[in-house]
Amino acid sequence: MSLHAKQRVDAPPGFFEAEAAGLGWLAAAESRGGARIVGVHAVSPGRIDLEAVSTARPTAEAARRFGAALAVTHATGADAFGAPPEGYDGPCFIGRRPMSVRPAPTWGAFSAEQRVLPYAVAALDAGNLDRSGLDVVERACALLAEGVFDDDEPPARLHGDLWSGNVLFGDGGVVLIDPAAHGGHRESDLAMLALFGCPFLDDVLGAYDERAPLRDGWRDRVAVHQLHPLAVHAAGHGPGYGAALVSAADETLRLGYDLRGAARAR
Repeated sequence: MSLHAKQRVDAPPGFFEAEAAGLGWLAAAESRGGARIVGVHAVSPGRIDLEAVSTARPTAEAARRFGAALAVTHATGADAFGAPPEGYDGPCFIGRRPMSVRPAPTWGAFSAEQRVLPYAVAALDAGNLDRSGLDVVERACALLAEGVFDDDEPPARLHGDLWSGNVLFGDGGVVLIDPAAHGGHRESDLAMLALFGCPFLDDVLGAYDERAPLRDGWRDRVAVHQLHPLAVHAAGHGPGYGAALVSAADETLRLGYDLRGAARAR
C-alpha cells in the first residue's frame, strides 16, 4: 500500500489521534454506502500514516456519486449535536484550532456556544473583527440559541471541515480527508462546500437532494450554517473573513427575525 505520512513536531496532544478517530467514524458509514474516506494505516503522537490518494480530473459523474454517498454518511447519524466520534474521548480540532465536542440537545444552542462564539472572540482578539462586528455575531448567536433555526432533523454524522481542499477527486471517485468530525446539522457540511467551492457543486447538491431531500428553504439558510467556518477563518486568516462573518451574521439576523415573526403570527 502506498502511504502518505503527515507529521507535526509541534502537534498538541491528541491532534492526529483525533483525525484518525474522525476518519474511522466516517469510514463506518462508508461500509453502508457512505462517502469514501481515506484509509488510516497508523497513528502516533505527532504523526499519522494515511492511504495515498491519486488525484484525477473532477467529473460531474463523480460529483453526483459523492453527493449521494454524502447523504448516506450524514444519515448514519451521531449520538447528539456536538458528539465526538464514537468511542473517542480525547481533544478535537478544526484545522489547528481546538474544537469543543460537548453533546447538546439542540443544534442552535450547540452551534452558537461551541461553533461560532469561541472563534468570533478569537477573531476579535486577533484584530480581525472589531467590537461592533462581534456585537452583530453575538446577536445572531442569540437567535441560534433561542432555537429559531432548530428543526426535527436528527444529528448527522458530519465531516465538519468539508471545504474543497478536503474533497479529493481520485481515480475511483471522491475521497474525503482531514475531518473535524462531530454530530451536527447536515446543512452545515453542504454550506461549507458552497462557501469554499467544490467542482460540479450543483451536481453534488442535486444528487444529495435526490437521495435525502433537504427541507424547504435550505438555500436561504446557507449563511446560517456558514457562520462556523467563517468564524474559524476570521480567527486566523485576516479581517476579510471577519467582514464575511459579519455579513453572514447580518443575513442570519434578517432570516431569523422573519422566521420568528412568522411563528408568532401563526
